[in-house]
Amino acid sequence: MVGSGVLAVLLENWRASFDEHRVKDIVALFAEDALFQGLSPRLLAGRAEITTYYENVPPGMTATVELLHSRTLGAESVTGFATVTFTDASGVRLPVRLSVVAQHVEDTWQIRQYHVSKLA
Repeated sequence: MVGSGVLAVLLENWRASFDEHRVKDIVALFAEDALFQGLSPRLLAGRAEITTYYENVPPGMTATVELLHSRTLGAESVTGFATVTFTDASGVRLPVRLSVVAQHVEDTWQIRQYHVSKLA
């Protein structure tokens, strides 16, 4: 499975874990030294910083994910773009564009780079 299949599964696992606020499961999807740019202005690196980021997501926040494009970079890596819409507990929606790079490491695919930017 490469390209869109890999990213579809990876992002669905991320979404399900995010919606249920399962921080350990979310962070397990990332490589140990992953680069992470969320909605805060600070670039994060590594699972410890990513854990802190997701621990601070408000309760009740959910996400929908639409995979837009993907490319196979090689036998062990894929990249792509998705639209993610975050919805808080009161129903306020925040759409973002997500770019992600994933790499096959041992027996699993892991997110190596994650970057979101707000959509107008």
